[in-house]
Order: sequence, then C-alpha cells, then structure tokens
Amino acid sequence: YVRFHLISPLIQQSAENIILFDTFVNILSHNLGEPAYEADVAQLEYKLVAGEYGLVIRVKGFNHKLPLLFQLIIDYLADFSFTPAVFEMITEQLKKTYFNILIKPETLAKDVRLLILEHGRWSMIDKYQTLMNGLSIESLSNFVRAFKSQLFVEGLVQGNFTS
Repeated sequence: YVRFHLISPLIQQSAENIILFDTFVNILSHNLGEPAYEADVAQLEYKLVAGEYGLVIRVKGFNHKLPLLFQLIIDYLADFSFTPAVFEMITEQLKKTYFNILIKPETLAKDVRLLILEHGRWSMIDKYQTLMNGLSIESLSNFVRAFKSQLFVEGLVQGNFTS
C-alpha cells in the first residue's frame, strides 16, 4: 500500500483554483485510464483523489509491480498534457457534478455549515458560479505549472518494501 499526498497552498487561494485543481485531477485520471488498464487487470489498484489541500495518490497491490504503476502515475503527472476536447468534456462533467451537489438539500446544508465553521473555505455556490463563468485552457496550464512548482509531499508505504 502506497499513499502520497501532494500538498499545495495554491489550491485554497481562490474558488477558481479549486475548480482548476478538480479539472486537473479529472483530466489526469482520464489520461491514465488506458495506460493503467493493464495494472487493473493484474489486480493493482490506484486512486487519485482531489483532496482539500492537495492530490492524494493511493496505490495498492502486489509489491513487485507496484513501483511501475506508481512511476506511471508520476510520469503522467510530470508530463501533464490535455487536448481542448478533453478539457471541454471534463469541465462539462464538473458543471453537472457541482449542480447535482447544489440541488441536494443535505449536501448544500453541509457545505453551508462547513463554510461557517472553516476559515478560508469556498462555498459550492462560489465554485459553481466561477465554473459557469468559464475557464480557459491557458489558466489550467498556468495553474498546473504553479501547482507542480509549489508542492510538499507526505508519504506512507506499507508492506514488503525495502527502504
């Protein structure tokens, strides 16, 4: 089991940065779909989670091939690229996801409660309005470049691994 948390202070600076981060993680997951398929068949699991303060990469399975899967994820992260069509598809999916959160009273109430309790939190309404105003491909590229330049990493490795 390998878990790394790539933490960046950049994410919580604005509602736009949160949306750009969500877009980035979704595009990264989309890009990994085909190359990581063989790992999935070999019973290796991976998950990319857009956490509140950074990207969580979780990988688990048999240890002799796990480093290859982790290296694949890191390579795709380091050489991140996307097409305008994929960008458009992911932003449309995010619009639907955010809207579905907003129309459920229990999730909206939770969001409002956390907005009151947490300093510096952006509401789902702010995020949805920012997304509806539109994102540019250039802003995503600039965000990803800045995200990769301001990272702090925490990691946990469990299992039959050497140091």
